[in-house]
Amino acid sequence: MTDGLGLEDVYGATIVRIQAQGGDKPRLGMGALMWISHVERPLTPIELCQALAIDLGSTDFNASNIPSITTLVGCCQGLITMDKEASTGRLVHFTLREYLSAHPGIFGRPHSAIAELCLTYLNYQQVKDLSASSFAHLSAIIHDKPFLEYCSLYWGIHAKKEHSERAESLALQLLQDYDGHISAILLIRELLYHLPEGSNNLLFSGLHCASHFGIIGVVASLIAMGGYDLNEGDSCERTALSFAAMQGHEDVVKILLEREEVNPNKPNYYGATPVLSAALRGHEGVVKMLLEREEATPDNPNQNGVTPLMSAASKGHEGVVKILLEHEGVNPDKSDHNGKTPLSHAAEGGYPGVVKILLEREEVNPDKPDNYGATPLMSAVEKGHEGVAKILLEREEVNPDKPNNYGATPLMSAAKKGHEEVVKILLVREEVNPNKPDRFGRTPLTLATLSCRQSVIALLRSRKAITHSWE
Repeated sequence: MTDGLGLEDVYGATIVRIQAQGGDKPRLGMGALMWISHVERPLTPIELCQALAIDLGSTDFNASNIPSITTLVGCCQGLITMDKEASTGRLVHFTLREYLSAHPGIFGRPHSAIAELCLTYLNYQQVKDLSASSFAHLSAIIHDKPFLEYCSLYWGIHAKKEHSERAESLALQLLQDYDGHISAILLIRELLYHLPEGSNNLLFSGLHCASHFGIIGVVASLIAMGGYDLNEGDSCERTALSFAAMQGHEDVVKILLEREEVNPNKPNYYGATPVLSAALRGHEGVVKMLLEREEATPDNPNQNGVTPLMSAASKGHEGVVKILLEHEGVNPDKSDHNGKTPLSHAAEGGYPGVVKILLEREEVNPDKPDNYGATPLMSAVEKGHEGVAKILLEREEVNPDKPNNYGATPLMSAAKKGHEEVVKILLVREEVNPNKPDRFGRTPLTLATLSCRQSVIALLRSRKAITHSWE
């Protein structure tokens, strides 16, 4: 907070005035500040007003409790404003957020309070009575009940941040009969790109939901109650373990893996196992736990032939890469359906640390081309990853002038994209022919000229060997 402006005193005094108001105004004012300063996404004015109308312990939503926007703004004594352009309610200044963060006791336990309110709303009979047979019907429902979407997508995030016995009780009330609940369909829509071809079922159980959010108490209670097939998949064949692994919820993964019937290798619709899902997102602890199961298969590819090691390498997750390479069942030079190896994935992503780790393995071929003839070096220079290119060029096996299936060399690729520093690195290598044409007769200079890469053109012209018929 900016020194010397006295803003802390101003904010403190204003909050005291809000709390000293008569009637329901303190609840509305402080409630609005709590919601706006702790939500996972900005609320629209109508969402905020509906949030403040929820009555904990009630079973039906009372629309007469909804305050007007004008009343709400007045109760906040100027600390909130309605952003007309964004159609959201927001704090009057960023320093107010800093002040509220520095004084967490103002709201007590805001995340657990928000979770309880969201769950109360989802358990209202008017909400339970809603139904939608497809995603197409959701827009009309949300228009009628605008606060429904926020509650459905974010209650679990708030519940995870702050434990509350009341929130867990309300969550169990919701999740025990979750399959047909409108909030389940809204969450599925958020978590799916699209339904798998031929699938008309919107499958998503309470256990899937609790595992996705990582609420260990609710997961444990649902398992103890029984009635769940722990290996059942949702609409994309993602199991409870898959959801927990994707999100890195180690405590949930642990409790699921303690059950012998849980299959640690069950793939989703796209062929991704829990190990692959965790590796892709860099969840080292989860990967370790999964691999402790004897039947775990750490090298199973998805439908595109991408393995957990490739996934981790493509995102630069060095810790996961090291864990996987310690496992005898992992092939560090395996190719996916496009012929790309873990090294190619790491080179393309521009991760020198992962590249170094992989190059320490004797089985790794540093010059192995993919199905299109692109080597790891080509993958690196095309993206302009200078550091990775230098590491690869230190290896004697790497041919710096090796063309792909179309006759394009690394120099051509770097010249076309205008990666000046990479061009410099390649031009100092004697093996690199700056005049070498591709299958279409185009040289590096041709491609640089067509792409208007003036600095690269100057570098290429500096090589005395260059001659071009149409210069």
